[in-house]
Amino acid sequence: MTARAAAADGRPTAAVASPYLGYRVALWVYAAVFYLILYGPLVMIAVLSFNDSEISGFPFRGFSLRWYGTVFTSPQLIASLGNSFAVGALAALAATSMALLLALGFRHAFRAKSLVLNLILIPIVIPGITGGIVLLLSFGYLGVRPSLWTTVLIGHINWVLPFAFLTLYPRLHGFDRTLEEAAMDLGARPWTIFTHIVFPLIRPGVVATLLFSFSLSFDEFIRTIFLTGFDRTIPVQFWTMLVNVVAPEITAMAVIIILIPAFTALVGFAYLRQARRGERSAAP
Repeated sequence: MTARAAAADGRPTAAVASPYLGYRVALWVYAAVFYLILYGPLVMIAVLSFNDSEISGFPFRGFSLRWYGTVFTSPQLIASLGNSFAVGALAALAATSMALLLALGFRHAFRAKSLVLNLILIPIVIPGITGGIVLLLSFGYLGVRPSLWTTVLIGHINWVLPFAFLTLYPRLHGFDRTLEEAAMDLGARPWTIFTHIVFPLIRPGVVATLLFSFSLSFDEFIRTIFLTGFDRTIPVQFWTMLVNVVAPEITAMAVIIILIPAFTALVGFAYLRQARRGERSAAP
């Protein structure tokens, strides 16, 4: 029986039932190759971090947690990890606060608004090496000595601030101003309106911005290598160990460096989804 006769008889053939089978197979193959290229190296590093071998690589000589123990018992690595947490937290807090103030200001019309917006976004388009050199020369002209809590912290805020602004600005730009106007009509002061109406509704977005900013600062290496002094963050310490000698614990360090920002980013996505739900529920 031909395909036309089968179709006329009400019994679909394989060709009629699955006209896009070839496209679906090609799509599955493409997706498999894509995810293999994207996540394959990460999986390989994770596997090698448990390799009981003095050499970072294959063959796999047995499962062991010794390299994670080396990382968490090394004073230099613990200090570097603590520096990354401290700088990341301070940079995220400062950048999020400044981005919130900027986003509130951009709700109003003022002169050179587009120019100020472009100035805020400049650090995103400048290459990391160029930005690091510019900051290094600027601090040198000002006589500021390289330090973790001066040059590095300012450099991280400079890098994180545009991303924090781009995350917060849509939350405030789409905010229903009638809620504020109603509170003003009832005699509420601006600070009361912000603390009791505006901020509770945008709080998930602020927390998400804080977490995203921390993950960006925690991973930042290019600008940090130009601005750091004697103290090191964990990416700089990782690079130093990789250049001087390929230590076997670098795979465990790599897994830790990947997991911490990834975890904070996932939590940030969860808060951002909560913020969007809040906006939809607040909409009339």
